[in-house]
Amino acid sequence: MRSETRHFFTSESVTEGHPDKVCDQISDAVYDEMVTQDKEAHAGVECFATTGLVLVGGEAKTSAYVNIQEVVRNTLKEIGYDKSEYGFCCDDVGVIVTLHEQSPDIAQGVEADKGEHKEQGAGDQGLMFGYATDETPELMPLTVVLAHKLTKKLSEVRKDGTLSYLRPDGKSQVTIEFDNGKALRAEAIVLAAHHAEEITLEQLRKDLKKHVIEPICGKWIDDKTKIFINETGRFVLGGPPADAGLTGRKIIVDTYGGVGAHGGGCFSGKDPSKVDRSASYMARHIAKNIVAAGLAKRCEVQLAYSIGVAEPVGLLVNTYGTNSIPEDKIVALVKEHFPLTPAGIIKALDLKRPIYKKTAAYGHFGRDDPDFTWEKTDKVEALKKG
Repeated sequence: MRSETRHFFTSESVTEGHPDKVCDQISDAVYDEMVTQDKEAHAGVECFATTGLVLVGGEAKTSAYVNIQEVVRNTLKEIGYDKSEYGFCCDDVGVIVTLHEQSPDIAQGVEADKGEHKEQGAGDQGLMFGYATDETPELMPLTVVLAHKLTKKLSEVRKDGTLSYLRPDGKSQVTIEFDNGKALRAEAIVLAAHHAEEITLEQLRKDLKKHVIEPICGKWIDDKTKIFINETGRFVLGGPPADAGLTGRKIIVDTYGGVGAHGGGCFSGKDPSKVDRSASYMARHIAKNIVAAGLAKRCEVQLAYSIGVAEPVGLLVNTYGTNSIPEDKIVALVKEHFPLTPAGIIKALDLKRPIYKKTAAYGHFGRDDPDFTWEKTDKVEALKKG
């Protein structure tokens, strides 16, 4: 995001009932069940959802037994797809499972004491990014924070009965006007809410403005803010019957809302030996601690890995000129205080736990939850000391 002039920036979010997020949650719920029984489970679980069907596939290596049918149906029920009138129901959707064993060629590079390298190697090649900014208390971009809060509020007012006519699917989008890096106001707020047929568009727009938009974005709204609610006029058919879902198709929603770079890999369904997930979490941990320590106002960290090799092949810290000490000094501090091998990351962040299903909706970063260990600012004092 540019900070030198007045400009607009936009981020979006989707609810837990969005088709792609349904798939992310199922993939992570399957892995959670595996790691509950077997801490050494390796998995790459993919999911596809459409009218009347959930397909779970991919690869896994584990001693765990997972009743995937049960996991799928329980996840759909928790999300809110529990009535046949929605066109997608936990009780009658078809579930097909096609998981195969992890490739032994990959396994020999990932497991410690096997292959050419004696330390656990990365599960794949790739590049990962982490980002932090001081523009919000969460040290996240304001636009994505607001977008997530809107979709989470949509879910809350649906589940607590405030707006009982709402259904699980939904999306938000927030455009903020910035001047010289400072947020000024909301230029536009977009909300799309899945709903029952009997509610009028007029009532829905009135309710969503009162119960969702104003509580979350009220301080940013002025008389010029454009508010768009269900602009097509109708959102009765939603979820997978309206738009097929796939695991890993909302990677920008999962991260920083389009601010900064993205390596391209998704997170959900992957065990932490896959650096797409674990190194992205560590990159966020590093960037957040750098900003929290006052070493920079904004920070982006890139890590890059080769399959089967433990140490990263690339490390870059970019502070966009907001650094208070030289960037090469920050890089040296990162190398000194943060483990960057897959095994080191997994141990430091305690990643072999069943914590992943709740990461799969409303973003993996910027959340106040003790299980999100990558959000801790436990290295601030060490970084300040230099």
